[in-house]
Amino acid sequence: MAAPSDVIYSIDSYIRIGERVLKIAASSGECGLIALPSPIFVVNEQRIADFAAKHRLPSVFHLPEFAQAGGLMVYGPDRADLFRRAATYVDKILRGANPSDLPVEQATKFQLIINLNTAKALGLTVPQAILARADEVIE
Repeated sequence: MAAPSDVIYSIDSYIRIGERVLKIAASSGECGLIALPSPIFVVNEQRIADFAAKHRLPSVFHLPEFAQAGGLMVYGPDRADLFRRAATYVDKILRGANPSDLPVEQATKFQLIINLNTAKALGLTVPQAILARADEVIE
């Protein structure tokens, strides 16, 4: 059974129904893995990174731990910046601001991390322009 090229498989499906779905997708040879933010990743990061490596899937994640676990690339909000910005909210609330009056903010600073070890294992060459923009390169 071949994987249709126009189907997106969510990693949540992988966790719920097992590896079968992604194995089918990976067997096409024209597949990559984009892991969208989900709390389920925290407890399964190594399992997901190992699956991607085993099936030679280029993978993009949102948390730095995934690149350290063997994922190819990470692009997501800089959590240290988010925590610093959260401290300003706490300060405003402690000074008497009504929390419901404070605006909801989105991340403004993002991290790009490239794992060159994984790129090499996948036979990929990461362009210098991307490496130059990376916040961290794992070698």
